[in-house]
Amino acid sequence: MVHEVWARGDAYGFFMGRWSRRVAAAFVPWLGVPPGRRWLDAGCGTGALSAAALAAADPAEVTGVDPAEGFIGHARAQVADARARFEVGDATSLSFPAGRFDAVVSGLVLNFVPEPARAVAEFARVAAPGATVAAYVWDYAEGMAMLRYFWDAATVLDPAAATLDEGARFPLCRPERLGELWTETGLSGVAVQPIEVPTVFADFDDYWTPFLGGQGPAPGYVMALAEDHRTALRDTLRRRLPTGSDGSIALTARAWAVGGYA
Repeated sequence: MVHEVWARGDAYGFFMGRWSRRVAAAFVPWLGVPPGRRWLDAGCGTGALSAAALAAADPAEVTGVDPAEGFIGHARAQVADARARFEVGDATSLSFPAGRFDAVVSGLVLNFVPEPARAVAEFARVAAPGATVAAYVWDYAEGMAMLRYFWDAATVLDPAAATLDEGARFPLCRPERLGELWTETGLSGVAVQPIEVPTVFADFDDYWTPFLGGQGPAPGYVMALAEDHRTALRDTLRRRLPTGSDGSIALTARAWAVGGYA
């Protein structure tokens, strides 16, 4: 049985964090939140989105909340800014009073929340009148090439792996459903925007090694395999990935961003 582990900030950073930071850097300016505002980063993980807000939006404060203590510890160590604080918490049951924040954001987490509608309702509850409420998720079905290649190769060797493929499991990670969720919550001025970033790997090892960290569905699947099956998957991927003459692997990653106003 594959367990989806979300605990080690260092392993997550090596696997996905380097790409999520690029999406966060593009997402924050898109929001257009004025300086001096109070931000909540719900499901902050290792702090990539909080760091982007601090760097680009000049907030008065940023509060990050995540259920994983390991991620919170990593965020505290990595985001050295007096305006930021991080605490363990649940996006579906936030501990803050109504109207507390001027911007409530969430990066790459809503599809992993058991009740995303409840989480977005909480985002709206703690948002001040007129506050920005926004999020982004990977386009697992088509736009996240590093994972699309992975699951397509995995299912060739093991058809049962299709049940773990995020592209099939997370219908929320599509623009229409994201927009509907924001509208159904009662948020106004809802807009959905693609954000695409390059994901260039220096060589095959740079692509493959992060899958051995065990953080998330695909790495969890890899580490649950018998050694011979893991080797077969590695070799299948090596053959399938588009490799340049210098050994590099140039892919792209697309996220869908959604935003509205409380």
